[in-house]
Amino acid sequence: MTLDETDQRILRVLQRKGRISNAELSEAVNLSPSACHRRVQRLEADGFIKNYVALLDARKMNVPTTVFVEITLQGQADEILDAFEKAVARIPDVLECHLMAGTADYILKVVAENTEDFARIHRQHLTRLPGVAQMQSSFALRTVFKTTALPV
Repeated sequence: MTLDETDQRILRVLQRKGRISNAELSEAVNLSPSACHRRVQRLEADGFIKNYVALLDARKMNVPTTVFVEITLQGQADEILDAFEKAVARIPDVLECHLMAGTADYILKVVAENTEDFARIHRQHLTRLPGVAQMQSSFALRTVFKTTALPV
């Protein structure tokens, strides 16, 4: 399915205001409510809209510290990669895990209360991940900007 300009407008609005009512959305994209509803249903069915979520404030959730952890594995065999990926997915403090091209095999985005809490996460979880040869952690000093909206 190809996205036309109306579909793109719908997606842009929904990425920023996921709880908008269909009436408000239809007005924002200049469609009738029934046509807008049909398009949203089609975008959901075709997988363009994957899910709806609530984005929480990390400070209010008491995890304001973001740490990026570069992981280098002992090897690249499928068994090593699979074991690592299964284990890291079970750590609740890891928000993202990306397989990389370059010097590190993976980059993790980890949230913590503070440096002491990250030390606990490191000691209890990260050091126990299978196949890890090397780890390097970098603390984010400040988030300049952050978005979940993809370019449409």
